[in-house]
Amino acid sequence: MLRLLRGERATQVESGRVMLDRFALAVGGVVLAAAAVVAPAAFASPPATPPPSAAPPAASGPVTGAAIGGTQLARHGVLVNYPPGKVPRLPQVNASAWVIADAGTGQVLAARDPHGRYRPASTLKVLTAISLIPLLNPNAMVVASKQATTVSPNIVGLQAGHAYKVSDLFTALLTISANDAAMALAQAPGSLSEGMADINAEARHLQADDTVAVTPNGLDAPGQHTSAYDLALFARQGLRMPAFLKYDRTTGGLFRINKKKSVGLWNQNTLLTTYPGAIGGKIGWTSAAGATYVGMARRHGVTLIVTLLHCPALTEINAGKSLLNWGFAVDGKVGPSPIQQGTARPAARAQSVTASPSVRVAAAFSCLALLIAGIGFAYSRRRRARA
Repeated sequence: MLRLLRGERATQVESGRVMLDRFALAVGGVVLAAAAVVAPAAFASPPATPPPSAAPPAASGPVTGAAIGGTQLARHGVLVNYPPGKVPRLPQVNASAWVIADAGTGQVLAARDPHGRYRPASTLKVLTAISLIPLLNPNAMVVASKQATTVSPNIVGLQAGHAYKVSDLFTALLTISANDAAMALAQAPGSLSEGMADINAEARHLQADDTVAVTPNGLDAPGQHTSAYDLALFARQGLRMPAFLKYDRTTGGLFRINKKKSVGLWNQNTLLTTYPGAIGGKIGWTSAAGATYVGMARRHGVTLIVTLLHCPALTEINAGKSLLNWGFAVDGKVGPSPIQQGTARPAARAQSVTASPSVRVAAAFSCLALLIAGIGFAYSRRRRARA
């Protein structure tokens, strides 16, 4: 909202002019507010709010204030806008939070607890990648520190003092989920604190306000959390980055540890080899976070993103496939109809609904009437002041 602040005092002679200026600003605020009401808001961008300092492990925190993406997404249950007529119903998904969204339009097709805050596990590596890829030269060499090589579990096997190519580290990060590669990349901007600042700055830039990154690899840490909605934001940004997709789609290869030793790489995201149209994603798991997942697929020119948090182990990819199947079946059909949350009574229309022309015309005439009345009022005050 437009903040109207005017601190100076005016003399009696200038009071009419000041009143006119203030009224014009107020009318401008009304016009902007009316425009905000009628604008669509899928993956919307209201003013960011400071993230909390901590979140419960694998549990949803309360959503306060305006939810990014619209008021509907502030709810914790299953959210879907079914249109009149027959469309496939949502599959049963065993996850505490999830989102299925159209990457092209930004429309959230359905969700469960989309802004609930959970531990991300290795899905946080998507944020690490999209944050650092633009900052690091892919051909540069990074010397692995002792801190990077002692991360547990140590996945790819970096050795302290050895130099590794940035592009190879990103490939290891997104294929075999190398925790040591994540640490080396986060230290590459100069220090770990600088790298984490860059990662969190990217989250703020994307208005992923449910996310606080404490570790670059997603290993559990106090105060670290994300949401299914934020993971969809990260995936959508990754889809805009050819380098990210190149690393993320790699299905195999070798990573050179030193002159005498190499290890094999394989992509843990089996969606790539088992689901028609799959184009990327990232799995994650810790005992506290449970299984977490980001998946992306494209069919007939439509790209969908699915994200899941706090699933039973080894179920996340099949759950993602079920939601993707549903999404491709209903994309373009589910839309601005009353929301249905379980068996509850339908609530108000989604915030993403665009207002009808009659509403816009009425708002315009109201603003014009206010402007004319205000000018007349200010003019009369100014004449009295001069007299």
